[in-house]
Amino acid sequence: MPAPRPSLYEYALRLHLAEPDGRLPHGGYPLPEPPQRHGSLGWREAQAGVCEVLAPLLSDPATVRASEEIHRRLHALGVGDRHIHAAVVGLPLEDPAVARSLGRHLTRTGTNTLTVSVGIALLTRLGEAEDVPYLKILGLLRGFARPVVKALTALNCPTAALVWLAAYAEDRALRHLIDAIAARDDEKARNWLTTAPLAARSVDPSTARRIAEAVRLADILREKYVDAQVLAQAGRLLSLMTGARDYQPEILNYQEATTSYDALIARASQMSPTLDRYATLLSLALDLHSGPSVLLDWQPGQREALLQALETLLGTSDWAAVAASEPAEPAERRRFQWIRRTARRPFDHAKASRFRVEVTVRDPADPGTVETRLLIDGRPLVPEAFGRGPANSPEDLLDSGRLRAAAEPREVQLAEAYCTEGCCGALYVTICREGGQVVWRDWRRPPTSPSRRIPAELPQYRFDAADYDAEVKRAEHDRSWAWPSRNTARLIAAGLRDRPDLLTRWDAKVGWIGTDFHDPDTTVVSFTYWPGLAAGHRDKDGPWLQFIWSLPDDGTPPEIRADTALRQLAEHDPKSYAPVRGGSRQHAAALGFPWPEPGSSGEIP
Repeated sequence: MPAPRPSLYEYALRLHLAEPDGRLPHGGYPLPEPPQRHGSLGWREAQAGVCEVLAPLLSDPATVRASEEIHRRLHALGVGDRHIHAAVVGLPLEDPAVARSLGRHLTRTGTNTLTVSVGIALLTRLGEAEDVPYLKILGLLRGFARPVVKALTALNCPTAALVWLAAYAEDRALRHLIDAIAARDDEKARNWLTTAPLAARSVDPSTARRIAEAVRLADILREKYVDAQVLAQAGRLLSLMTGARDYQPEILNYQEATTSYDALIARASQMSPTLDRYATLLSLALDLHSGPSVLLDWQPGQREALLQALETLLGTSDWAAVAASEPAEPAERRRFQWIRRTARRPFDHAKASRFRVEVTVRDPADPGTVETRLLIDGRPLVPEAFGRGPANSPEDLLDSGRLRAAAEPREVQLAEAYCTEGCCGALYVTICREGGQVVWRDWRRPPTSPSRRIPAELPQYRFDAADYDAEVKRAEHDRSWAWPSRNTARLIAAGLRDRPDLLTRWDAKVGWIGTDFHDPDTTVVSFTYWPGLAAGHRDKDGPWLQFIWSLPDDGTPPEIRADTALRQLAEHDPKSYAPVRGGSRQHAAALGFPWPEPGSSGEIP
């Protein structure tokens, strides 16, 4: 007779005790079996089904029997874990003590994710101090960190419990933990936040601002003695606040920004040079030079003095040595190469024209954003006039020639909201040439700013045509910011613009061409297969598939790699070597292609 299956709590505890000091694998400890995938029920139908199953059982004093019924009925219903938490929030509880007892039984003895999710959801509403140790252990399991953090926060657990879980959590879970700890106003929370790991994938710009406010960063930096690790943390927080992964630049919402910049840079020489710290200080310099930080309420000459101080510090022999020896580890080598390409960009003392274009690449340790910064009279236009997302990429604005001025007026999208234009809008301007001037006029943007205020009307901007043309031409030909795989992508895209038949001959239409989000050293070419496209009679309602062709950087010059890729497209059907990454399983079956298996890279859920 097989041994009874252990509860998920017992399973997680055993894994933790076997390696009590180890960090979790990506996503948390793997579950003993995959969570149940929800069936064909829609969201509302699934919610109603969960409520119907749970409502009569939450007041059943026979806890064991109620638990078994919940397990059986939810499994038969075919819902997913995500339906559980939302449903339990609104359920009436006739006897809170009975429901609490049921929640405890499910969290401590449940053997599958559905029943344990019901238990966590109940303890989110009814939990007490004795539930904290069990919730903490469950939070180590894949998929449970977020609901566990919500439960721990709801029952006002000690900060130490959140800090304990954060010591083991991987990046995705750490984001929710940092948010929860930053909301605490106690010394233990502040002490932890001043040294907490701040990976960009777990700390977004708004969380970084909340941390800075929670620890009273500006006050810390003004103290008589500040530890070098805390200084490095302060730099990381300011750098994260300048990130473009949000609807508005959070550095502009941080009231102590100028004070913190001033205090940090005054003491930056107290930090020992490392590649990470060099990258942080260089990131701050880039933003002080042309990013949203330019728009802060600076005293005359203050920002320029900070840039001068950073230039002087990074130019000293100890700091310059960091950028002189290339590391072996790929991620660190990528940052090193970024430093080598970027080190002088924020310290360019050449006299700028009224209109300036600067392509800026963020630290590769952050999720990659390449932005075409547009400066008018030294001020970055997009964060000031739009503030809902970064300016568009150089491929969109420069390689396309969209910024060029002609006698015929042309409307150009300069930026799109972080969430997409369809959700929160975009920034458009009409560009035209009038005699010896280039005019930007007839602006289009959302009627309210991110702060819900009605913004002031944007003026017409007039530029000397010769200066404007020269600046656009310079920016279009400047590729010093780009790394090899990005240049390869640009050259392939240009080749396909000139010869679209390289793909259409294979019934394929070009999609997105760029670098892989998770591996910037890989060039990615996406295309859509539409049967009948080459013959000109594509069935718009018929099956289609998306393919993605990945080309890792092998050290070959971009020109040769791009030429080789274009020649391969000309000679061989790309559907024979690029895998399916989008469409539907039904379309794949109809067209005779394998659909990506669960867990394979790039699968469309």
